[in-house]
Amino acid sequence: MDHDKEDLQRYLQQLREAVIWKMEGLTQRQLRWPQTPSGTNLLGMVKHLSALEFGYLGMVFDRPGEPTPWLGPDSEPEEDMWATPDESSAWLLGLYGRACAHANETIASLSLDSTGYVPWWSEEKRHPTLHTIIVHVTIETARHLGHIDIVRELTDGGIGLYAHNANTPGWDPEKLRRHKARLEEVALGFD
Repeated sequence: MDHDKEDLQRYLQQLREAVIWKMEGLTQRQLRWPQTPSGTNLLGMVKHLSALEFGYLGMVFDRPGEPTPWLGPDSEPEEDMWATPDESSAWLLGLYGRACAHANETIASLSLDSTGYVPWWSEEKRHPTLHTIIVHVTIETARHLGHIDIVRELTDGGIGLYAHNANTPGWDPEKLRRHKARLEEVALGFD
């Protein structure tokens, strides 16, 4: 594997690992609980990211993975963004792991200039390279990991960048409360 491909895959893998880490230690209810007005929840993000991996780093390069029926014409609205009662957290986390492994096989088997086909993109952009798709999936994963970060913090106060690198000051709950109160005080000074 060439150096550029290794770099791209390493950054994507770090994000994937953070997604899984953010699910650790929570109950089934906490993993499913909608924390925003639009219903954003942790398992829904994992389900969505699984379809993203199978789609962009599978189907786009004629390497279909497991079926994702929640994206079909008979699915409920936004069904890819929440876990149905029959979709366990173990199954969805396993699906994400399998989707990432399938995507890694695609990356390993193709050169960065290999061309795929994305039928849902505009005509002029429908034939991207593997390089473009890896960047796209990395950006999407990072975007949704940001949602996961916020939902996890709202769920149980859990914060941090990666399991091995919290990238936070390590404050105790009281210091965090005082910090938030200070920020609220500053914000109240504005209309």
